[in-house]
Amino acid sequence: MQQVRRKEVIGVEPASSPLAPPAPRIERPALRVVPSLSPLTRDRSPALVGGRGMLVPVRRRGGMLVSLGNWWVLHKKLALRVVALVIVVCVAVGGYVLRDEVSEGLGVVGSVLTGHMADAGFGIEKIEINGLSLTREADVARALGIEGGSTSLGFDIAEARLRVEEIPSIASATIRKVYPDSLLVSITEKTPMARWRIDGATMLIDASGAPIAPASIENGDLPLVIGEGAGDNAMAMINLINRYPDLTFDLAAINRVADRRWDLIFYSGLRVQLPETGVVDALGRLNDYQLDHQVLQRDLDLIDMRVAQYVAVRPTVREEEDDQ
Repeated sequence: MQQVRRKEVIGVEPASSPLAPPAPRIERPALRVVPSLSPLTRDRSPALVGGRGMLVPVRRRGGMLVSLGNWWVLHKKLALRVVALVIVVCVAVGGYVLRDEVSEGLGVVGSVLTGHMADAGFGIEKIEINGLSLTREADVARALGIEGGSTSLGFDIAEARLRVEEIPSIASATIRKVYPDSLLVSITEKTPMARWRIDGATMLIDASGAPIAPASIENGDLPLVIGEGAGDNAMAMINLINRYPDLTFDLAAINRVADRRWDLIFYSGLRVQLPETGVVDALGRLNDYQLDHQVLQRDLDLIDMRVAQYVAVRPTVREEEDDQ
């Protein structure tokens, strides 16, 4: 496509040419000057009211509601936190003031719910206890705290386990619910290390010397310690004597004297008095005497080793010797 360029010369008429057509005449609209407008302020801006054409000033919106709305938009999160805090404080204060009534109401509701759950078949009807040897079943059942109307759903296993483990003879316990109406209790008891006789009663003690259960005939193979304070020091003395197997033969008991020293008592009636200090040396010498002279099988009533480097013996006095 060819572009036609028109050239206008102001004040000069185009030359006529017999071959070129006359140039088109271009008409442009005349420019009209618009008077400048002065800006109207907001307070003086006019408005038309109705159809009367009267000018009235426009009032600014304001008031408490508008201020409250603006504050809510800017501080919505803070306002919600304050309201939540006020609600929590009111509930806490109300609960403290009405604590007796609330507790009584919760107790009534709990009793009703427990009764309904028991009627529905969730009442605890069977308890299986495993691992008992030193502990009585009655003590475990008492520690479980199961009463009439107790349900498996509301039974607190953790609390019951802590109560069961407070029994002296129990080292640990495991309690498991077997729905809908049973409990399975597995017991691990402490290991008795010796028997302790004091004030006419014989108790089983553990490695720390703490009583765990009453002793019975089945525990007759355990070492026997006698006297006040014997339980606290029993294991140290028992381990020391076990180093000398010849001294443990026919040994009946180890007697704690005044919570200061030990005596060895044999079934033959022989008593060996050990010193307060230097017990290891005294037992070593006694073991040598036994290996060399069988002193423990002699007809002796007392062997006194309380003084270092000295050994005093007292022969057994027979009835016929008394008559002579």
